[in-house]
Amino acid sequence: MKVAVLFNDSTLEMPAQSQSQKDSDLGFEPYFAISKLDPLDDFRDIVNALNKSGYEAYLLNIKDDINLFMDDYLTNKPNVIFNLVELYKDNPKLELSFAGILELLKVPFTGASPLALGTCQNKTLTKRILKKAGIRTPDFRFIEKKEKIYRHGLNYPLIVKPAFEDASVGIENDSIVYNQEKLRNRIDYVFEQYKQPVLLEEFIDGRELNVAIMGDKKPIALPISEIDFTRMPKHLHNIVSYQAKWDPYHEAYHKTIPICPAKLPKKITLEAQKTALTCFKTVGCRDYARVDMRLSKDNKLYVLEVNPNPDLTEGAGFMRSAHAGGYTYRKALKMIVDLAWNRRVRN
Repeated sequence: MKVAVLFNDSTLEMPAQSQSQKDSDLGFEPYFAISKLDPLDDFRDIVNALNKSGYEAYLLNIKDDINLFMDDYLTNKPNVIFNLVELYKDNPKLELSFAGILELLKVPFTGASPLALGTCQNKTLTKRILKKAGIRTPDFRFIEKKEKIYRHGLNYPLIVKPAFEDASVGIENDSIVYNQEKLRNRIDYVFEQYKQPVLLEEFIDGRELNVAIMGDKKPIALPISEIDFTRMPKHLHNIVSYQAKWDPYHEAYHKTIPICPAKLPKKITLEAQKTALTCFKTVGCRDYARVDMRLSKDNKLYVLEVNPNPDLTEGAGFMRSAHAGGYTYRKALKMIVDLAWNRRVRN
């Protein structure tokens, strides 16, 4: 079976990140090793793992040019597309459009459908759908334009997010606000920086849980991963900011420590997994997803986001839970491809 591993990066010619600072210059003790990062490494790892599983896998960067994909599709005729395209022309809203092209071509592709991608891209829509399904999520407001005073009726502290981003884009330490002045400044910043509406949400102080789901018609919940904030310094909020996820030179990156499986009471574990499965099915996810939650100090679960097609880096995020659930990296990737292929056969 031929598998095309597709991604989109028009900045591919940029040099790989180099270690421009010594650990001693950071001003804190790093928890994780800081090393050179190659943006292609994760994609190459997926291709290598699939080839070792017996597939004929190859890597393709569409470079913001749909014709590159179409030419390859007509020439190589892949049986399955491993869809890792997250944005097009620097617009995350077009993620669903590319998946729509794959759907129109009737080529089997991994991960979420266009409808699920579009639903989850719109955080407020997702929250409304989940609330209708009886899922607890923090109270929120959707703010479409600048105002002199933002009347919201929510309880401080609040967290201010761009309404249509993912991967913690736009979430920083200053995103947590405690008064109207800070709120106005942050909302205005999001409007100016991200050119999109704002999701304003009550901040749930508590434990951060990630529940990975794998499957299609009969999905399963994998062991829960927790982000441990006990090492977080007082000047940083207990959140998984953009810097905590992606900047190895930022202190937050080294103070958000994953624990998997999370040490939780059995009742909470079962409730979190059941809730994640309900979310997965309600918004129409398939193959693999991650549901992010907060467990409040009074042991109530609040769903923050549903993430279709989450990061598949080996040893991180989704794959951390997969490994704890008994799936090797290679086995998990093979299962994702097989789910896509079987869906084609079934349909």
